[in-house]
Amino acid sequence: MSITVNGLDELKKLAGSDLGTSEWIEVTQERIDTFADATGDHQWIHVDPEKAAAGPFGAPIAHGYLTLSLFIPLFTELLDVEGVSTKVNYGLNKVRFPSPVKVGSRIRLAARLASVEDVPGGVQIAVDGTIEIEGGPKPAAVVQSLSRFYA
Repeated sequence: MSITVNGLDELKKLAGSDLGTSEWIEVTQERIDTFADATGDHQWIHVDPEKAAAGPFGAPIAHGYLTLSLFIPLFTELLDVEGVSTKVNYGLNKVRFPSPVKVGSRIRLAARLASVEDVPGGVQIAVDGTIEIEGGPKPAAVVQSLSRFYA
């Protein structure tokens, strides 16, 4: 379920709020292969299903940075900020990959708006996010993401 706010003042009121969870998305071999082509990272644990089946994870796994890159489309399901001129990914404070995402797994984002701080011309938000693996005992990624919104 998406939360929509209009403008920076409404966004500030959400500081400390739980943003809920996104829908599940499947991490397919096609998505992994496309990411490998885009980044040039063709390590066999990602792109060679036969060899990966005999490897340490028993199947191909998503690149950690592929999992991280899915943070934004999953996050946009949770929070929509209208009435601003520009939205910018500003960076990350912390990222960890506790568990690999095997091909065919489904992941989703659970997020909390940790803080909203004024910056010149706008605000910076910190979002604590956990990318969960359906049925998995540990998350795929734990992230604190920074974004800026300008009036």
